[in-house]
Amino acid sequence: MANGHGKKPEDFKKQMEDSMRAPLNENSKVKKVIGIVSGKGGVGKSLVTGLSASLMNKKGYKTAIMDADITGPSIPKMFGIGKLNFADENGNMLPATTEGGMKVMSLNMLMENETDPVIWRGPVIAGIVKQFWSDVNWGDIDYMFVDMPPGTGDVPLTVFQSLPVDGIIVVATPQELVGMIVDKAINMAKMMNIPVLGIVENMSYMECPHCGEPIYIFGESKLDAYAASRGLDVLGRIPMNPDFASKCDAGKAEDIEVDCLDSLVYVLDGMTE
Repeated sequence: MANGHGKKPEDFKKQMEDSMRAPLNENSKVKKVIGIVSGKGGVGKSLVTGLSASLMNKKGYKTAIMDADITGPSIPKMFGIGKLNFADENGNMLPATTEGGMKVMSLNMLMENETDPVIWRGPVIAGIVKQFWSDVNWGDIDYMFVDMPPGTGDVPLTVFQSLPVDGIIVVATPQELVGMIVDKAINMAKMMNIPVLGIVENMSYMECPHCGEPIYIFGESKLDAYAASRGLDVLGRIPMNPDFASKCDAGKAEDIEVDCLDSLVYVLDGMTE
């Protein structure tokens, strides 16, 4: 029903949402923003962020990573990026560029020491995310992947409200209670009208070094049944692979070769059509 001024409730809602959006840096053009989320920590969200960005970069897209996990950043180490404090002629911060040509911005790159803790309250941390969007000269980007902290607190809320998020990828593990935990992240996205592109299961299994058969360390996955019950797509299953960890520790995440995320790449690729 419209009110006396001819506006419908959804018009007011959109107007409010638009007013909360942070302005993109005037020197930047970002076509798609993809949030990588999880209900809890330690499930491999940063790995999925790094792999997603790297895979799309290898397909010829211009990709970037915004590390919004302010208090627990791991993206710089994964890509061998140290301290950075560069600015363009207008005073805008400049992101780092990986060996493969991806753009990366993380608070850890601006700290005096990468091991210094970030002891800030939620609103201050959330403000950093807005600055990364508004004060960083990203240039021309096809896909920006936002590595978000776990849970449904200040920073995920800020990302959903302040950035034009086109969809989220939910990262989970096969462990018990994952359904309840994943539900929280999915329900938050739905409440914020953010499309859920699908689920990636990390640490899904490991391959036997002798016969190559999968070994289900946490028991066989129930992801297919869970995803079907929620009407979601399974975008990939990442195995437990020591090579992945060693490459990330060495700052060589771009050298990781995987074919387990082909469905994820297919979905992202389709967003440009």
